[in-house]
Amino acid sequence: MGQETTFDADAARAAADQMAVCLAREVRDGERVFHGVNSPLPMVAIFLAKKLHAPRAVLIEVAGSVDPKPERLPFSTNDPVLCQGAAAIFSNADAYDLFARGGMDLMFLGCAQIDRAGRVNMSYIGEPSSPKVRLPGGGGGSVVMEQARRTVIWRTVYDRRTFVPKVDFVTQTGNLTRVITPLAVLAMGAGGLELESVHPGATAEEVAGRTGFPLDWAGGVPETPPPTGEELAALAEVDPEGVRYSEFPELRRVKRQEIS
Repeated sequence: MGQETTFDADAARAAADQMAVCLAREVRDGERVFHGVNSPLPMVAIFLAKKLHAPRAVLIEVAGSVDPKPERLPFSTNDPVLCQGAAAIFSNADAYDLFARGGMDLMFLGCAQIDRAGRVNMSYIGEPSSPKVRLPGGGGGSVVMEQARRTVIWRTVYDRRTFVPKVDFVTQTGNLTRVITPLAVLAMGAGGLELESVHPGATAEEVAGRTGFPLDWAGGVPETPPPTGEELAALAEVDPEGVRYSEFPELRRVKRQEIS
């Protein structure tokens, strides 16, 4: 029998906290902010930002509400609880109209594949005639990614299957500023995605080894500022049930074991 792989739950929780805080730091006060479906981590981050440094930020919630004030944060971003206390309820057509008019400042999106040029694949893996994997598609992402003023992508896994030399299919692209992961932050520069910072405990060499396209880290890469005590306290208050951990499969298993 092979040696059993150990799993450090504390390290995984720390990575999730770091990601939530990094995403929250992207939100500026007074901005209109949007996230797509299946986006519990950005959802938590937006409420964290509103509590800390961006109280006037307005969440355009994918569930159909404007600036909701839910009694709790749900594990699904399509939960009707995200309509509680909303200033308004809107339709998909209203949301697309707002994007088209240039009214969305920041959008958080996920990805299955991304390359150095910032092209995102959410359609399929493999050959188009016989794909290995069919993905859920981009929804309206192919339109709104070009219309949002800034797009930030998050991904809870960092490996060469995600960060590829060239995506198998370009589902969407445009106005990408950063990619936030459990190991590092990548920023869009003149030549494409570049390594902006590595999180505490990670190294530039490790990140480069998990990336399918070249990263320049020879000159040194700064460390991502870790969450402050104030940020962690606010995060625990905003998300006491640990919704932010739900995107990490290992932590979901730990949660099920605790319940059983």
